[in-house]
Order: sequence, then structure tokens, then C-alpha cells
Amino acid sequence: MGLVIAALHTSANAIYLMQILVAAFLAILFLQSGIDKIVDRRGNLEWLKGHFATSPLAGTVPALLSAITILEVAAGVLSALGCLLLLVMRDSTLAFCGAVISATAIIALFFGQRVAKDYAGAAVLVPYFLLTLVAIYLLAQG
Repeated sequence: MGLVIAALHTSANAIYLMQILVAAFLAILFLQSGIDKIVDRRGNLEWLKGHFATSPLAGTVPALLSAITILEVAAGVLSALGCLLLLVMRDSTLAFCGAVISATAIIALFFGQRVAKDYAGAAVLVPYFLLTLVAIYLLAQG
């Protein structure tokens, strides 16, 4: 075990380990969220209609739900496949794309929360967005 820790205790290997972990985190986050929106579309749609009832986006909720579902599933799939490619080939390209789509999805969610004047909900997204920015930086390292 000591040799494994010693082997990982380099800057290059620490970045590699962080790349794997952040790709796995984004895969779990967005696959769970996207799959939930598919499995319980009706429940999500009803909740979102109420959430956006008094906002300028009220009439576009079904289309917005479809768009965010596509973004989240794409972010999750790309991050999951990217994590596997990192493990097998040490290639971060697909995971990088997953992180960029993840950031795009969070920006879309943030926009919706702000338009709905759900400032607490928007604030919850900030740490996730910061994580995706770190992910993009780490995954660009090679």
C-alpha cells in the first residue's frame, strides 16, 4: 500500500487522480439528474410549471425541461465515458467535453432559477459551477 501511495504522490499523478474523480462526480451528478427527469417527466413538469408560473418562462416549461434533460444526460454520459477513457487510456478529451457540457447545463439551470426569482436555488448551484470550472481546467491538463 505504501508503494501505491508513494507512486501517486507526484503532481502529475495527483492531477490524473483528480481528473478521474471529477469526471466520476459529474457523471453521477448529471446521470442521476437527467435520468430522474426522464423517469419522472410528469412529476418534474408539474413541479416546474408551478415554479415558473409567474415568470416570463411559464409558457416554455415543457421545451425547457426537454432541453435541460438533453444537456444533463449528455453531460453525464460524456463524463462517465470520459472517466472510463481516463482509466483505460489516460485520455481526458471526452471527460473535458463532459465538463464543458456540465458547465453549460448549470448555467442554464442558474438562469432559470434567477428568472424564477428563486435566489436560494440559484445560490445552491454556485459550488457545482465552481467545481465544473475546476474540472475544465484539470481535464485540459492532458
